[in-house]
Amino acid sequence: MDNVQPEGKKQIALNIVNAKSKHKGFGAGSIDLGNVSPVIIDQGIAVIDIGAMHAKSKVEKGIKFSVNREGVPEGRQVWVVWVAVDRTPESQFYGGITACEMWIDSEARRGWKILADHVNKLDAALKRKIIVEGLGSTEREALKSLLIAHNEEWWAASPDELKAALSE
Repeated sequence: MDNVQPEGKKQIALNIVNAKSKHKGFGAGSIDLGNVSPVIIDQGIAVIDIGAMHAKSKVEKGIKFSVNREGVPEGRQVWVVWVAVDRTPESQFYGGITACEMWIDSEARRGWKILADHVNKLDAALKRKIIVEGLGSTEREALKSLLIAHNEEWWAASPDELKAALSE
């Protein structure tokens, strides 16, 4: 089947626009993923893992995921945290942060996650929301320590709401 557009119609495409592109035409204002990074929290250790942007983080590689939580009875809880960085004329800061749960059984090479939740939480982080329900105190502390170690100035300039969410 040919993919022919009616005359006069512009083809709709997903445009990833970042600071390097000067796109201002059709589709302008598309999502910029250049200011968001995924953090993996596994067994109390938080690390930035860019592979998670495409579900290919170190912990996800080689894992067959299901939407059936009961299919991973021996799994361990792992978190993907989307961290969005915002900018003002004065500085940059951590503007949005959202946490998504998954369960992974590395030995059985099985896992559980809800992809729609991961996508929705990525979107929420981009919209500068703070959603960290489910993270325990160990995970919150690991994330807070990573963010401070990554850039202390960004942490200092971050909203009090974000700091409080990771200090509970």
